[in-house]
Amino acid sequence: MSRRYETVYIFDSALDEPAITEKLNRFHSLLTKDGKGTLSNVAHWGKRTMAFKIKKKDTGYYVVAEYEAAGDLLPEYERAVKLDEGVVRYLIVEAAREQPKPVVTAAVVPEEEELEEEEV
Repeated sequence: MSRRYETVYIFDSALDEPAITEKLNRFHSLLTKDGKGTLSNVAHWGKRTMAFKIKKKDTGYYVVAEYEAAGDLLPEYERAVKLDEGVVRYLIVEAAREQPKPVVTAAVVPEEEELEEEEV
């Protein structure tokens, strides 16, 4: 059974964009092998300043990938990402399903008699 996932990568800012794209292609090929997964969106956010230093670095190159994959593909994929020295940090989460709509309840309005008693 496949589920929707999102991965946020923070790459070393010293890497150039073709090197990052090559790494992403290698990672994503692990997710799509044997037709068990599909890649739906990859957004390159570019170089950004991090909130705090990670491995003595102030900036990182951010990429967000959205995909559907079977659960048995994730351990090999995560191992490949973890072992890559160009990846400073990563986070894999199950993508949120459609947000539930809030339930609107009727407001309780006090009757006029109660209001008149309070005024006296």
